[in-house]
Amino acid sequence: MFAAARPIWPAGLTDTMNVACGVRARFRADTRSSALVRVTASSRYRVYANGLFCGHGPATAPHGHYRVDEWDLSPYLSSGVNYVAIEVAGYNVNSFYTLDQPSFVQAEVELGGAIAAATGEPEHPFDVFVLPERVRRVQRYSFQRAFVEAYEFGPGVHDWRTSDAQPSPPAQWEPAGEKQLLPRRVGYPRFAVQAPRAVLATGHFAKSASPEPPWRDRSLAGIGPEFKGYRIDELTLVPTDEIGALAMTGWERTAARYEGQSLRLGERQAAVLAFDRNLTGFVGIEFTVSGKSRIALTFDEILTEDGDVDHLRLGCANVIHAACEPGSYALECFEPYTLQYLKVLVLEGDCTLTGCSVREYANPDADRGEFASSDDALNAIFEAARETFRQNAVDNFMDCPSRERAGWLCDSFFAARVEADLTGRSVVEGNFFENYALPESFAFLPEGMLPMCYPADHNDGVFIPNWALWFVLQLEEFQDRGGDGTLIAALRPRVESLFRYFEGFRNEFGLLENLESWVFIEWSKANDFTGGINFSTNMLYAAALDAAGRLYGIEAYREEAAALKSTVREFAYDGEFFVDQAVEDEHGELEITDNRTEVGQYYAAYFGIADAEELPLWFDSLMRDFSPSRNPDEPFTADIGGIHPANAFIGYYLRMELLARQGLSAQLLAEVKAYFGKMAARTGTLWEHNRTEASCNHGFASHVARVLYRDALGIKSFSRKQRTLTIVFEDNALASCSGKLPTPEGDIVLRWRKEGGNLCYRLSVPPGLTVEIENRSGSRLVPER
Repeated sequence: MFAAARPIWPAGLTDTMNVACGVRARFRADTRSSALVRVTASSRYRVYANGLFCGHGPATAPHGHYRVDEWDLSPYLSSGVNYVAIEVAGYNVNSFYTLDQPSFVQAEVELGGAIAAATGEPEHPFDVFVLPERVRRVQRYSFQRAFVEAYEFGPGVHDWRTSDAQPSPPAQWEPAGEKQLLPRRVGYPRFAVQAPRAVLATGHFAKSASPEPPWRDRSLAGIGPEFKGYRIDELTLVPTDEIGALAMTGWERTAARYEGQSLRLGERQAAVLAFDRNLTGFVGIEFTVSGKSRIALTFDEILTEDGDVDHLRLGCANVIHAACEPGSYALECFEPYTLQYLKVLVLEGDCTLTGCSVREYANPDADRGEFASSDDALNAIFEAARETFRQNAVDNFMDCPSRERAGWLCDSFFAARVEADLTGRSVVEGNFFENYALPESFAFLPEGMLPMCYPADHNDGVFIPNWALWFVLQLEEFQDRGGDGTLIAALRPRVESLFRYFEGFRNEFGLLENLESWVFIEWSKANDFTGGINFSTNMLYAAALDAAGRLYGIEAYREEAAALKSTVREFAYDGEFFVDQAVEDEHGELEITDNRTEVGQYYAAYFGIADAEELPLWFDSLMRDFSPSRNPDEPFTADIGGIHPANAFIGYYLRMELLARQGLSAQLLAEVKAYFGKMAARTGTLWEHNRTEASCNHGFASHVARVLYRDALGIKSFSRKQRTLTIVFEDNALASCSGKLPTPEGDIVLRWRKEGGNLCYRLSVPPGLTVEIENRSGSRLVPER
């Protein structure tokens, strides 16, 4: 993929933690030249062309593999001498976001088809520097990500990006060994720059008279052989300790529209700025300091009750620190973060803020889908779902773009549906599965088990066996979405090895019993009932066997699945509801417990253990009595009939699917508004839970876009593989709805409105599509041209 470049790194630092390296190419061109820079790296990089931001990467890849990006330089060129500068952070720590692999950078500039500069190429080399401004010995950002960002700025700190200036003496470099390279495949982000909408408040702070104990998250206190980083006694500074010991002493809350105006802050002063919604990207400020100063940026998705920013709310260190000599600076953080509110604190000296922004880092294709209805609340929820997806699916399906940026299974099952609906393609999903297919094995995990999130390091050996089963369910849906058949075939050994692993845990009844590691049902009381035989897990296991049997034509898997379903039904149904668990008593006899959970009922219904025809009273109660709308302010809190309440994920998401199956669209849309409406209004994104103690921007929550396409608009199902489309008009209480579902062959466009007793609709589909239309609306269908 590279014509001349070789992977290199400053000598002796390949395995050193948190090293910032800069490489620079100088070449002559003119504004008519065609030019690109080809680059990959470990761990992360960003590219500047003549001082202008050009790109960030690379796209995620599995252990031992690296995806290559190509950034077009033509828009940034000037006549004469031009500069391409690449900054690379080599982290060398295990995490869920970047892999613990030796640092390197491999890059080349191609000008008019010829190589103008290449790393490791002596005739046209890149200059190589160790960048001194980034503080190396700092705390981890979170358990799931690498390091916080702390800087030491002096005059001309970034001059090397646009001139022959040297940020430090040129570094001797060493070859980093040949790398296994992969194409990027997924789209390149657009990096739109967003300004704040308002300065909410300014105020003063001082050391707190009664500070809380220092924050000692596992990312700080848990450093050791299994979790790499710098120990507390090795740190140059601990920003969370300093900021945590401060308290605001007064606020001036005269909110003012932000229009780029200068904001002067003295020592121990702070300002809070607000963006119009939750954003993910690179936080930037432009500022001047008249003397030696220290500036801290803290940020979060929401404000505290007293209108402040809690930089530790999410269990990660949302802080950027800069120590500055007198001068003017432009600081744009290297890593993407998630925020709606930004707090600027002057710890020492002074600061005149002259600019502020977030450069977005988001999926570029999520705006291809469209949805609009007669209900403004649903429209806002759809846009929040779109926003949530685009921030959580840049090049991998992430749980959240903030604390973790990790590609979790199960979450990916739901997000992958949304990619197909909003973008018309499944390219992120293709990369997702390729990442699982390529490694020879997964370190620290039992043979056959799949990582619960990947690409990620799992040095502690923890895995979620349930999530590996969701992998199989998603893989079958990937096929129906027109997924790469070669890739699906390549994953067959992974799937067969997974089921061989589970064979070791089947008891005399054929049920899985006493599974290893973290058996996870959802964040509710159900997770307390996972020992022994967990019936929800066995329901999922049966569904995964059935899916694999269909996918690969393995009839034995399907027979096992049918037998498992029958056995689970026999053991778990107590005549009223399904119980969660069976355990051995003190005599070694199997005891069916009376532990019953709401989510356990959803598992039973969703995976076909029982349905509305077999158990009508049970199913009617499930649909009627267990709605989260029963207590809109605190859903998932009411214990009904000794049945522990569910939580959002995955309980409510399974519930939405069940309501859709039953055609209860009016009830479903009412529940969607009650649950998601406040999220869309408050952050413009959808949350991990119904409350704000966790992520307010979580990838799986974007699945509500699929719900609205299906249960509001009426696009019940679309198979890209079979080329079939089913439209079902429901009695869903809407007066009108329209939408566009993109496909590789063209857009599916549907719009309808109710007039009197008629439902007037217009449908446009790509050629070659078989369409079935069903009317359950109670109105007479009137097609329009």
